[in-house]
Amino acid sequence: MKTVIIHGQNHKGSTYNIAHGLAMKLGGELTEFFLPKDFGQFCCGCTQCIVNDAEKCPHYSKLAPITKALDDADVIILASPVYVYHVTGAMKALLDHYGWRWMVHRPEEKMFRKQAVCICTAAGAGMRSTIKDMADSLFFWGVPKIYKIGTAVQATSWETVAESKRAKIEKSSDTIARRIIKNQNKVKPGIKTKGFFGIMRMIQKSGWNPRDVEYWKEKGWIGKERPWKG
Repeated sequence: MKTVIIHGQNHKGSTYNIAHGLAMKLGGELTEFFLPKDFGQFCCGCTQCIVNDAEKCPHYSKLAPITKALDDADVIILASPVYVYHVTGAMKALLDHYGWRWMVHRPEEKMFRKQAVCICTAAGAGMRSTIKDMADSLFFWGVPKIYKIGTAVQATSWETVAESKRAKIEKSSDTIARRIIKNQNKVKPGIKTKGFFGIMRMIQKSGWNPRDVEYWKEKGWIGKERPWKG
């Protein structure tokens, strides 16, 4: 099993420890990226990735190792602490660069067979909206199975998190790890993903963006082919 973790910060606090701990339970090969150390560019809104090709993005070369790791992984873990009720600016900047991969444009078919986990912590509140920031991108990429761990650690460092709180986190992490291992190579899109893909398919039949239409036709998705088949 291959796992990739995208950490929304450089330091190794509570969010890091939960994400890394989960990856250790999954076993296999682990690749990690820390933002903004490994990618800190902001999307400049040039739309080249959408109207032309992702390689036209001015940050394509810097982004390429992360893109490859995401494509190669069986499990994607997005981990971000809560920053003012949302993901870190670095995590948001990274996700902005993958707008072209949303189902409305040119989704990568490998995503429709993966599992993913959204992890966030806060001293107090904001976990729901922060997880949604990450889960939205995963869903619109086509990832069919998304797990979530959001917890108020009531501390500003992992070392000061109460033992009782750690025990609850460990239990939740154990449960998700077992489910991921059990579902390995078995996940398929549910009704929501298939339904949204169907709507996008209808849009692409008379799409506004020639590059998107061309891509969908090349994949055979305008016809009977689907990214989760085979």
